[in-house]
Amino acid sequence: MPPPTGTVAPGAQRQDEGMSPMIKSAIQGLVMFFGIQFVMGKFMNSGKATTTTTTDASGTVVKVPANTGEIPPYYARPDHLDEGALYNPLAQRIAPMWPLDSPIDITIVVSPTFVSEPLAKTPKERIVADEVAFKLGDYKENRVIVTTFPVPKEVQNNGTLWAHFYIGLTGSKLDPSTPGYNPERAFHFIHPLTQYIAQKKIKKTKNLLAAVNETGEPEEEIPTGPIINSHYHPNFTMSFIPDSGVMHYPSLHPAVRQYIHMESSGARDGSGQNGWYYPVLFVNTFWQLRTHMTTLNSTVKTLPLHINLNHLANWKFSLVASLDEGAKQNARTAAQGGSVPGGGDGSEFEMIKEVLLDTNVYLLGTTVVVSIFHMIFEMLAFKSDISHYRNKKNNVGISVRSILGNVFMQAVIFLYLLDNNENTSWMILFSQGMGIFIELWKITTVVNVRVRPAAPGSLIPYRIAFEDKQVLTETEEKTKEYDAVAFKYLYMIAVPLLLAYAAYSLKYETHKSWYSFIIATLVGSVYAYGFLMMVPSLYINYRLKSVAHMPARAMTYKFLNTFIDDLFAFTIKMPTLHRLATLRDDVIFFVYLYQSYKYKVDYTRVNEFGQGGGEDEVVEKDKAKAIEASEGKDVVEVGKEGKADDVAAAKSTGSAKKGGATKRK
Repeated sequence: MPPPTGTVAPGAQRQDEGMSPMIKSAIQGLVMFFGIQFVMGKFMNSGKATTTTTTDASGTVVKVPANTGEIPPYYARPDHLDEGALYNPLAQRIAPMWPLDSPIDITIVVSPTFVSEPLAKTPKERIVADEVAFKLGDYKENRVIVTTFPVPKEVQNNGTLWAHFYIGLTGSKLDPSTPGYNPERAFHFIHPLTQYIAQKKIKKTKNLLAAVNETGEPEEEIPTGPIINSHYHPNFTMSFIPDSGVMHYPSLHPAVRQYIHMESSGARDGSGQNGWYYPVLFVNTFWQLRTHMTTLNSTVKTLPLHINLNHLANWKFSLVASLDEGAKQNARTAAQGGSVPGGGDGSEFEMIKEVLLDTNVYLLGTTVVVSIFHMIFEMLAFKSDISHYRNKKNNVGISVRSILGNVFMQAVIFLYLLDNNENTSWMILFSQGMGIFIELWKITTVVNVRVRPAAPGSLIPYRIAFEDKQVLTETEEKTKEYDAVAFKYLYMIAVPLLLAYAAYSLKYETHKSWYSFIIATLVGSVYAYGFLMMVPSLYINYRLKSVAHMPARAMTYKFLNTFIDDLFAFTIKMPTLHRLATLRDDVIFFVYLYQSYKYKVDYTRVNEFGQGGGEDEVVEKDKAKAIEASEGKDVVEVGKEGKADDVAAAKSTGSAKKGGATKRK
């Protein structure tokens, strides 16, 4: 159906033109996504590993990995080194040892010691897995093992629970202690099933009123050092890595190297530099969350065990193993009081995994998209706010006290972060500090900050004075007056609320010190009543009957972010009172919308950047009159012609009525 003809509205035309870059970016993103998937599928070989055939020493044709390069298959290895070659105890390049598509047997035994005991003497309840003919290299092979086992006493006493893995080609003897055991066809290794996790230091808090009557030295923080306990998670994913191929052993990542088990005899190829390794079995603990772990002690008698036995692509194995080991190392470093790159306490990665595991996939996708919009609106609000104060020519409608209040509130939050989280990310502290400096800069654009001598008899010899940059116009004087009136009523509401909250916190809550109590009380008031800082601006709008002086763009971006916060409030678990508190800024926004509707913008008035038709001339006249009045000069009566001009100019800007504010009809 052809599109309807007719004249297209300018706004619609601009909207259509603005859609093209968005569609173009979306198409580019899709092309990049599918391109990356194609490259990963072709070059990372996440599917079934390719094979080739060769003949071993007995003349039997066997399948071997096709990516061994210059290293011969293990079954076709030479009997001696090449002439002039030297044997290297540390293999440089290593290749897979067993043929792919080989059926293998797997036996897993749990034990309180890393020393293996004969399988014949092992109690049956400790043999948690006994799988036969698991096809190596077949990605469709997936087995699930569910069982329980008694906890050894050594493990109950903060000991390590070890898993002994006996792996071999089907039909081979798996126990190294039995006669006829062949290391070419079987191998054994151990891996811990428990993790030692250091508890975070707990700060000692007390009720300050009760502590006043106590005597003696204050108790030290408990614990004085890191307490390390053994933790167990019941779910394990154990994956064979069939497409690992040839690797350079000395340069392997430590997280990957711990799962590489070299051929036990130390065989080398003809160069004496290269060797072979047994199949890689990755014990994946990446998705084991601390909140799902059990602290082992004397009360734990039996433990469940759930094992998923499957295959995993080599690139996924390398990525997951390195991420898991890095996160655990950061957590250990932070628990022992060390510094972690980027700050934090080492639990940030754990929180990300909790979100990925416990959140609905659609909700998670929505959260990611909304978070991106939140970041974009935050940057746009920052840009518009700075632009507004840089280009504004006068102080009409600006509440200096509100800016000072914002500086105070952000400084309180900054001190709270320093007091309660020693390992707070430096990025959070940096962003909070930048917010304080921006608010301070706003003050310098409105007034002059000077250090003046204090009044005689004052304890402090100097004081900080805020002086007007210029002689204020009539409208600016009224703005200053309305700001003072608004804060007078604001104090009447906020101070009793602050005192009531402080009394409640002092009586019923515990704190580390009086300093912590003051900071915690102030930050609680900031979070609860911070929206009151916008009330003076609304009052000034009401008295001036105008919103033209407001940073409309910056406020729009900020209020869009408040709606995004509302979405998070109803999708993330939190107390009901905190959820209701997120709706407080919406009230301010709706009042501002009503004022925008009620006090229509007069285009002869200054806009949000301090610019408007005929304003400069009128402002200069107002300033001249103010200077003449301040110097005590007599005002000369102008003629009828001059009066008519002044009246016309006043009407054009609306400065002759209600402090320079008019309502456009």
